[in-house]
Amino acid sequence: VAVRVAMMPPIISTRRLAALFVIGVGGIVDRSVAFVPLSRSPARTTTTLNASRRDVLTIASASILSSVLTDAAFASDVTANQNVPTQSAATSAGRRGCKTDTNPSRTVVTCYGELRKYNGDGRLSKISATANGVSTSSVKNPSRFSPPWNYLTETSDANVAWKSLVSAVNTAEPGVSIVEVTDSYLHATASTQSPPGLTGPAGLDDLEFILKPEENLVLYRSASRTSVFVYPLTQPVSDQNTNLKRLNKIRDKLGWGLLGDEIVGVTVGSQRL
Repeated sequence: VAVRVAMMPPIISTRRLAALFVIGVGGIVDRSVAFVPLSRSPARTTTTLNASRRDVLTIASASILSSVLTDAAFASDVTANQNVPTQSAATSAGRRGCKTDTNPSRTVVTCYGELRKYNGDGRLSKISATANGVSTSSVKNPSRFSPPWNYLTETSDANVAWKSLVSAVNTAEPGVSIVEVTDSYLHATASTQSPPGLTGPAGLDDLEFILKPEENLVLYRSASRTSVFVYPLTQPVSDQNTNLKRLNKIRDKLGWGLLGDEIVGVTVGSQRL
């Protein structure tokens, strides 16, 4: 017996279900009309008609309930699939040069296009809300901003300060590797510590530094290439501030201050601060 269900309420009684639907072969079920098989003579006893009607009602009810349950399960699957993160999700918003790997439980986004060399203005990139790290360029995002370093606590000579920085970065922790260094720019990589389990190029943090001798400052950026999103969260798994802690370790080794710190007892030219 074939039954077609359309716009079915989620909860409905068996008796009402049986009274609402058309059965494709056999006849019509209605609240007030007896079931009349189309392939047989209508001349039957009342007892036989009633028995036949009960049988059809039972079959129709079972078929309808089965159809409703199947449709509900299908709708649930569709909803679940729509909630699974996809490559079009906003997990890479604000980032560039990204590769996204998605499965029903998590999304992994790895980006390689955020280094200074990809910026036409020569500035360090900001840190997106979908990435882990800190940058002196993230002035509009307090949770990803850290102020520039002032090297006047060590020296007023920019060249001396820069050499000290290169040495401190190179020995900051095991696994740090200097990729590029010039008179005013430094790019290094370090292993991503959190979240754990990331390997290869995707499992690296990028550290960048720019010397600003005219301002006695060093700008910097430290960011994890890879962000991991665990469904249904829309924020990446935290780096546990490992990017910031590494930077603070380097600055502490140098003895440098932050922009805005009070500098006392340092001679700049002929002026003593």
